[in-house]
Amino acid sequence: MAEGSVSVAEVETCFQKFAVYGDTKPTGKEMNSKNRGDCGSLGRDCNINDGKNVTTTDVDIVFSKVKTKSARVITFEQFSQALTELASKRFKGKSKEEALQQLYGLIAGKEPTNLSSPSHMQHPVTVLNPPLYVENT
Repeated sequence: MAEGSVSVAEVETCFQKFAVYGDTKPTGKEMNSKNRGDCGSLGRDCNINDGKNVTTTDVDIVFSKVKTKSARVITFEQFSQALTELASKRFKGKSKEEALQQLYGLIAGKEPTNLSSPSHMQHPVTVLNPPLYVENT
């Protein structure tokens, strides 16, 4: 292994951390799309999607392609397939191996960000249009 390269084991450890985050029955072997440990949050938290070459939509599409039809989870093997596809998209102009190694570098050592409340609750809501009815008291 070359100096500065990231091992697949380090990436798998990160996958397991995201897979168990927010899951009620975590095993770390599958990443469930209904909880906070989904692929989109991994893409955001690890900076896989840069908003230019790779967007959140790209991440969702690639992960949908690699998962088993009608399944709501992906395995690490499927996750690895998705990373291979995203690497060439994220790091255009690099060889397949270089791009994958750079993507591994973004992922290794990362953990899910801990949100104390859902993102839609972090900012106060301003009511611009009050209700048109008045309660009778």
